[in-house]
Amino acid sequence: MTFEKENDAYWMPFTPNRAFKKNPRILDSSLGMYYTTTEGQKILDGCAGLWCVNAGHGNKKINEAIKTQVDRMTYSPSFQAGHKLAFELAERLANLMPDDLNHVFFTNSGSESVDTALKIARAYQKARGKPEKIKLIGRERGYHGVNFGGLSVGGIMPNRQAFGPLLPEVDHLPHTHDLAKNAFSKGQPEHGVDKADRLLDLIALHGANTIAAVIVEPMAGSAGVLVPPKGYLERLRKICTDNDILLIFDEVITAFGRMGDSSAAAHFNIQPDMMTMAKGLTNGAVPMGAVMVSDKLHGALMNGPENMIELFHGYTYSGHPLACAAGIASLDVYAEEGLFERAARLAPYWQKAIHSLRRHDCILDIRNIGLVGAIELKPIEGKPSVRAFDAYLKAFQAGLLIRTTADIIALSPPLIITEQQIDTIVNILDDILAKA
Repeated sequence: MTFEKENDAYWMPFTPNRAFKKNPRILDSSLGMYYTTTEGQKILDGCAGLWCVNAGHGNKKINEAIKTQVDRMTYSPSFQAGHKLAFELAERLANLMPDDLNHVFFTNSGSESVDTALKIARAYQKARGKPEKIKLIGRERGYHGVNFGGLSVGGIMPNRQAFGPLLPEVDHLPHTHDLAKNAFSKGQPEHGVDKADRLLDLIALHGANTIAAVIVEPMAGSAGVLVPPKGYLERLRKICTDNDILLIFDEVITAFGRMGDSSAAAHFNIQPDMMTMAKGLTNGAVPMGAVMVSDKLHGALMNGPENMIELFHGYTYSGHPLACAAGIASLDVYAEEGLFERAARLAPYWQKAIHSLRRHDCILDIRNIGLVGAIELKPIEGKPSVRAFDAYLKAFQAGLLIRTTADIIALSPPLIITEQQIDTIVNILDDILAKA
């Protein structure tokens, strides 16, 4: 029997299932910077799993924390009861993230974090006596997970088109990607701050009195590493403040060292009203997400009789004990190994290395920020995404795991990467792109 028939039961996410099962790529184990396939091939992880394994694979401290908690307690209800690790992790996060984000609502994924944040935004507006402020503003090419709220404010067409109608009362800002002006930018591009002013147009159209919140990724990762232009995020913050609109940073990818700091908010020194996170929160070891909420929002919802539930929202696995153990251990590892600072130190070497690939004719753009990079390829006429996916397959065969979206190669290695391993990534891609 073929692999395809034997393994038909598993419907894989974001994967062409029929093609994959005819040519499977099965990972068997992982350690440090590498996966090992069932055939014994070592695969250098160029994308931290799915942007999440920031401290590398198989970290002993994180693994031991999970094993210890397994023997102590594997599940605790989070409705009307709690366990100490959830409170400890929340306190640690409040101390780590920017000043006013002092309250944590735990979820199980980035998608759940986004939907939670959108609900809190609307609940806050209602609690403060402004129930008409319900409209949510996302951005073209934004990715905010796959639940209906996240799809609605998101702006990646294939993710949306099969599932409509989506939430009403949603609009979108334009994306900031401008190849004509910003191709081959190193770090933040020079042009595009004016794109933030399109929010003023949406305010003029809908009225600030109807808009609850704006949600953006500080750096749009899943759309192909779209780096914010200089001044853009600062301008969004000011417009939101001036017009009494909440600003939500979706930091599912950018939190926990990817930008060389605890978060993109810290990196850019901008204070959002809420921040969503997941992925690096537990180093990918146990599913977990969270929403960081400002004092202002939390305080507005802590009203009414003390015996009444303030927010009718939550998940069976919110603050799961194993996830909390993994989260606390991950924060310890990040601090003890200085991984945020390590990412900041490596960023200039990373930038120089990936921009060295510019010489290839098949490349439209190379961009980077922190320990993230993207190589945008010229599409083959009539065959969009084929060139990048062919590069993905060839990279895997050569012992390198990359990410692709459309005709863009995205790179986001674990923060433990060495300069030599950066060179290996670039050398493998250099060979592939030379023949593309």
